[in-house]
Amino acid sequence: MTGLEQGWRCAAMVAALLLAAPSARAAEPSAWDFAFTRIEGGPLPMRSFAGHPVLLVNTASMCGFTYQYDGLQAVWEAHRDAGLVVLGVPSGDFGGQEYDDSGQIKQFCETNFAVDFPMTEKEHVRGADAHPLYRWLATRMGPPAEPGWNFHKILIGADGQPVAAWPSRTEPSDPAVTAAIEQALLASDQADAGGGGRAPADHALDQ
Repeated sequence: MTGLEQGWRCAAMVAALLLAAPSARAAEPSAWDFAFTRIEGGPLPMRSFAGHPVLLVNTASMCGFTYQYDGLQAVWEAHRDAGLVVLGVPSGDFGGQEYDDSGQIKQFCETNFAVDFPMTEKEHVRGADAHPLYRWLATRMGPPAEPGWNFHKILIGADGQPVAAWPSRTEPSDPAVTAAIEQALLASDQADAGGGGRAPADHALDQ
């Protein structure tokens, strides 16, 4: 093989690697690869929230932290127009403190806390039986992503990667939570710059 042929082969290999790199990045796993079932029934693909930060919270109706629904609803109302999604995941993993029936859970949340942010059907959120998203988050973040009780909070960035997590005792209105949400919204705004902006989170729920 001549030096010229070797040079062409080397250049071709470099070009192939450069072309493959974006594909590899695009194939990186993210929260958008998973799906739930809506509490009302029907699919709830996480991909419908792509481009929106998501505050993921495992909830329960009969817990000492159930009052945090008020705080979560307030966070949703304060930031949904900016693009934040609050997603409640009912679970009975801790003390069996959740109803079995989705309709009963939904009615409880709406009647007692006027909740209108999206919620899933009842799921496991910890251990081998956990929903695949929670298992993936545990591999990405380690112990901080594993709920130790009801109302554990995980912030997922607009790119589908986990950003931060807080235990049950951390209130939805905690300054650390607020700062992380605002930073995630700012980062997604910067990513959207020049692209016409991001629609409010309500629009993602209609997809």
